[in-house]
Amino acid sequence: LGCDGLQELQLLQLWNSRCSNHQLFAVHQVAERVEALGQFVMKTRRTLKGHGNKVLCMDWCKDKRRIVSSSQDGKVIVWDSFTTNKEHAVTMPCTWVMACAYAPSGCAIACGGLDNKCSVYPLTFDKNENMAAKKKSVAMHTNYLSACSFTNSDMQILTASGDGTCALWDVESGQLLQSFHGHGADVLCLDLAPSETGNTFVSGGCDKKAMVWDMRSGQCIQSFETHDSDINSVRYYPSGDAFASGSDDATCRLYDLRADREVAIYSKESIIFGASSVDFSLSGRLLFAGYNDYTINVWDVLKGSRVSILFGHENRVSTLRVSPDGTAFCSGSWDHTLRIWA
Repeated sequence: LGCDGLQELQLLQLWNSRCSNHQLFAVHQVAERVEALGQFVMKTRRTLKGHGNKVLCMDWCKDKRRIVSSSQDGKVIVWDSFTTNKEHAVTMPCTWVMACAYAPSGCAIACGGLDNKCSVYPLTFDKNENMAAKKKSVAMHTNYLSACSFTNSDMQILTASGDGTCALWDVESGQLLQSFHGHGADVLCLDLAPSETGNTFVSGGCDKKAMVWDMRSGQCIQSFETHDSDINSVRYYPSGDAFASGSDDATCRLYDLRADREVAIYSKESIIFGASSVDFSLSGRLLFAGYNDYTINVWDVLKGSRVSILFGHENRVSTLRVSPDGTAFCSGSWDHTLRIWA
């Protein structure tokens, strides 16, 4: 999933100089001289079976091996992606567990959905331990929980909800630290800025808006509204200077934060189904996008062209994440399975 770093650096410098000269260019125009990507083959290397209904969300552990997934059946499962073994399983009190996240330490998971709550479960090596007994309810919204993510520590968690807000919570006390109001409808997704000191995050929702927030002030600092339908997924570019979005309008888009505008659209006339989930390769050269037509499209971020289409799932792809070391990615589907691709 790598890329020629020097070439990319030169391209970004060129792009930045043009942005600072207030010339407006699309990425593919600036990238004309960049070499096209060669053919590459990605296959399903593992299939994770065990959920009894639609897989709705998944997240990688920082150890690059374990995965947490949540499903419409109310189950949250921790998997070993190498062996496909299930290491932990929790049955939630509600169905439609739409959000799950791994803590940075790998010692806890968070999840929630139609219960309007975000619950944190500590993970131990004791197979006989009742995990439900150690459950801690951290966040409380007035509508369903759509997404959650730990910040750079296990001590704080960021949530998004169908009540139209995002919120930052203290895990230990369950106290609300900051709330983020600005979306005009359900918030469906969020992503934390990648830098260690990053105090911003981006959210997307049913109001067709992607909004960038300052976590300290609670203020929206940038807003983008170029999609024609709900934004289902947002993901920062690895450098943190841009983010991608996937929408029910069947397009993915790239927004440059320094140029404060949309700089690329990833679409084809033949793609008519919505994009449910997006993520970048480690270098940022590839954008993986899961769609409701059961496929995963791989886009060349710089050229704007599709470089591969991956088949395997038998129902819509609902979630997709690249592993922390960039060697593989995992997709979850309404076909009840997760697949590891490499």
